[in-house]
This record gives sequence, structure tokens and C-alpha cells, in this order.
Amino acid sequence: MLLSTEMALRNLWPLLSITPSAAHPSPSVASHAASNRLLFPPLTTEDTPASILDIERATLRNRKLLRDLSTFSIGGPCSLFLEVHSPAQLLSAARLARARSLPLLVLGRGSNCLFSDRGFDGLVVLNRSPSASAEPIGPTGRVRAWCGYPFNRLGVQTAAEGWGGLEFAGGIPGTVGGAAFMNAGADGQETADVVETVEVVTREGEVKLLGREDVSFGYRWSSMQEMKELAAILAVTFRLHPSTAARNRQRMFLDRRRKTQPIGDRSAGSVFRNPVGMGVTAGELIDIAGLKGFEIGGAKVSELHANFIVNKGGATAKDVLALIGYIKDRVDRLFGIQLKEEIRYVPYDHNSA
Repeated sequence: MLLSTEMALRNLWPLLSITPSAAHPSPSVASHAASNRLLFPPLTTEDTPASILDIERATLRNRKLLRDLSTFSIGGPCSLFLEVHSPAQLLSAARLARARSLPLLVLGRGSNCLFSDRGFDGLVVLNRSPSASAEPIGPTGRVRAWCGYPFNRLGVQTAAEGWGGLEFAGGIPGTVGGAAFMNAGADGQETADVVETVEVVTREGEVKLLGREDVSFGYRWSSMQEMKELAAILAVTFRLHPSTAARNRQRMFLDRRRKTQPIGDRSAGSVFRNPVGMGVTAGELIDIAGLKGFEIGGAKVSELHANFIVNKGGATAKDVLALIGYIKDRVDRLFGIQLKEEIRYVPYDHNSA
């Protein structure tokens, strides 16, 4: 039943809980015990009618434009749309997608995505965290947050209370789940540095706990991006360290970001990954190539930071993809460097991805 699952999940996931060490094993113990551990059993026949029908009644059909869910303000309609406000609802949505054989796309802030102009032929779930106060941080600096919790809010809260590790998060407009999935980072820090465990729901409707050893991370990448059985991230536990300088460091990061990035424009953040081992950033290469301010349709290379493409009004995914292709070709011809996208393009048909 959905109600019993909801009650169990309330105990498992406080919206944002920062707990003492007694509530969690050490990283090594957690990693040893975590792999493939089921937190809840798979969907049963008895659960099916109530949970799936309840969540299906709240689903909208052909009435939600993805541009309204994206910081890029680009994207057509999705076939099915559902907004969830708790881990239990997110779990039920994943089970609904499995039962109906629907492609599933879970979104937080939509801050790193470019959606197709046609939209998405499947179920789009908007993961919204209800507003709530954070509990006081425990003595170990361990913080556990639901996937829909705003990542920048978490960064500000932890730094303000004297904990280091997430100072950079104060300037990232995404969610906790999205940050872990993409290994978000800035200013020499990244999410992977402080991840301890990740709780996920599979496409079979099972909930599993992954220890740090179960997930690999790289530059703006995590192995969760390649887990075909993954439906969504449910919660992430971070391990932070005491830092009297955390708040001042965060203010410095935010001030620099305001001066160097087009934070007031419609964009999806950094478009390209920085080339590894080149000693030069993607933005610098694009700038040297003379492409600041270059436009195709409604898409424009930011004049403030060349690694940002902004929607100057009426931009389409076709415009952005054409501009991305032009930038990559020009940089390759001038410098022999092949840029790789950091933003994720979401096609209409998941089979064409």
C-alpha cells in the first residue's frame, strides 16, 4: 500500500537530517554493507493497485512544456507529467513507469539539460522538496539530504554552521540528486569529495543503498550515469569537515561567480567540459576563437563567459545544437582540441539517445 510505504519512508528519509555517528556506520563499513542492499522490497501484487493508481490519478497528459522546467527555457511538451513532494511519491512514480513500460525522466531544477523541441515521449517527474528547516549538524559533520533538496541551500547552511566541503555548492542552482549524478563542482571542489552513500530507486521499483566504493566519479561524471537500472536518486549522505573559514570562502566563491558568469540569463550552465591536462579552459578556447557574442537563431555565446550559451529570446534546441556544433568545429580546426559537452541533451525518443 502507498500509505504504508509513505510511513516507512518518513522514518527512512527526514527531508534534511544531519546526524551523529551512531546513526550511520563508518565509510568503510557502509561501503562493505551497502552494495546491492535492498532498503525496501520490490513491488508486489498487493502494492500495485493502490500505489500505482493513486500516483496515476495525479499525472497530467500532454499539458506540461519542458521549457517551463528548464533554466534554458527550451523544450516541447512531455507526454506525461507528475510533480512529487516526497521520497514515497518518487518511489511510486518509478514503479508506475515500470508497470506501464514508460520511459522515465526525473528532474530537479532542470539546470543542466537541453530538451528537444518536440518534448519527451514518456513520464517526466519533477522532484520538488517541501520547504523545511535543517536540523542542527551533528558532531561528525555527516549530513543526509533528500535528492530534491536545493544544493545551493545545503551549501549555504553547512558553511554557515562551520562545516567545509560544500562551499562551492552555494552557487550551483541544482538539487542534491542532480549534483551527485553529475558530480557537480566549482572552485577546486566537487561533490564526490564528500559523498559517503547514495540511496537510489531502480527501474524495478527497488530501493538500494550504494556505498562510496560502489560509485565511481570523474570530472562532471559519475558511474550512476551509466547504470541502466537506475530510475532516480532518492537521498545522498555527505561527510563534511569542521572549517572556521567555510563561510568566508563561500562568500568569495559567490562574489567571483556573480562577476564572471551570466547568472541572470537563461542558460544551462557550462556547456563544455574543460579539456583535461591542457592547461586551458573551454571558455578560454572559445574566447580566443573569437566566438563571444556569436549567435545562431535565439542562441548566443555569452559575452561575459564564453562557456555559457544563453537564450536571448525564442531560442530552440535546434539553435543551441547548431551553435554547439559550430563552436566544437571551430575550436577543433584552430587548436586541434575536441570539446565535449557538459550539458545533457534529452531527445524526444529515449531510444535515439
